Amino acid sequence: MNDFLNITAFLSFLLLIGTFVKSKVKILQELFIPASVIGGIIGLFLNSNFLRQYIEILPSKWEGDIRAIPGVLIIPILVSVPLGMKIEKENKIMKNIVNTGGILFLITFMQLFIGYLVNFIFDKFFRIKLYKSFGAELNSAFAGGHGTAGVVARTLKELGSKYWELAQGVTVTLATIGLICGIIFGIYQIKMKSKTSLKKDILTEYKSGHIKDRTKQKSIGQETMLNTTIDTLAYHLAIVFGVSGLAIISLNMLKKLNIPIVSKITVWSYGMLVMFIVWKIMVKKGLDWSIDSKIKTKITGTLTEFAIVAAVATIPLRGVIGYIFPIVCVSLLGFSLTWIIIFKLSQRYFQDYHLERTLAMFGTSTGVFITGLLLLRICDPKLETPVLQDYSLGFSITALLGPILITLCIQLSFIYNYFYPMSLLISLIVFTVIFLEWYNKGVEI
Repeated sequence: MNDFLNITAFLSFLLLIGTFVKSKVKILQELFIPASVIGGIIGLFLNSNFLRQYIEILPSKWEGDIRAIPGVLIIPILVSVPLGMKIEKENKIMKNIVNTGGILFLITFMQLFIGYLVNFIFDKFFRIKLYKSFGAELNSAFAGGHGTAGVVARTLKELGSKYWELAQGVTVTLATIGLICGIIFGIYQIKMKSKTSLKKDILTEYKSGHIKDRTKQKSIGQETMLNTTIDTLAYHLAIVFGVSGLAIISLNMLKKLNIPIVSKITVWSYGMLVMFIVWKIMVKKGLDWSIDSKIKTKITGTLTEFAIVAAVATIPLRGVIGYIFPIVCVSLLGFSLTWIIIFKLSQRYFQDYHLERTLAMFGTSTGVFITGLLLLRICDPKLETPVLQDYSLGFSITALLGPILITLCIQLSFIYNYFYPMSLLISLIVFTVIFLEWYNKGVEI
């Protein structure tokens, strides 16, 4: 129990140091690198073999526990996704929302396919054997961000893989590449294609990462509960962790029955299903007022910060350096095709706000949702266009199903080989292209 507190304190220290360093180092602000990544890099140095020769700052027994944290925290992070979802009758699935979701799905399938294609090329043409499940890291990193490294690690660990730590390190490295390159390239495209000048106030706000003006500081959510009963934050945390625990316990009980399909289900994907049921019951019973989506987002955001700093601080450098060539190849190919596909399809399927829609989807597909929002806000500072709504609703669907597909691909490649997920992904790519063409011909605006 003392180790738990000590490890949490150490990761908190890294987050604070990362925040301080970013506030002082301009290049880090210009690159929009999060404090959690900076703190993780500092933690990586503090835990390096070089420093250990002189002083041991991080006890050796902590290293394994810290490395396992992303795989643990990813459970409540993903399980919480259905909680607070608003699917109202007036929110009809409009053409732009369907197209946004379709393009994001296509990018998901394409990035996963590229990863396994690179594995195939290295194996068959260069005679270089990468670890068996190499392929899902690109999409996990580019579209999921640093926090999704836990999905890769957790899935491989549950499969009994010995290289889950290396896969987590590769994913974190790719996530850093995607985040930095996505923002730089996105801002360059805005300068080249936008008729309006870049909004310096928006850039300054995102670069600094803090808001000093109290009048501009926003509330993190609504207090749906009174402290005389339970603190609002504690109430939301209790639901997220409670459902996560329920999922873990019930899934373990089901697996003991040796049901073939159930034995392959990951705990967080099963947990999302349980949360769907819990949320539906709450809505039916009229308890949906007690959930505030902003507070839930802050909870998952906090857990993600700790997951990221832990993942970066424990990157197995030697193993990742050995994979630098495939990492560069998959990054270049994935980054280029992601931009080309989104840019071309935005022009084909949308009749307005092409640049805004392209940058929002591109930012999300190379970084995280907030990266897409950043690029969108530079183009549309007051968010007056309908792009944010279309983008948010389209993204919510892929955010829900994307991690499940990643897990399935990892399982197929680990149990069999890369041909199985490649075949599945080709089928999904073809289906999505046909669907988008059919839908846009059959639906009038």
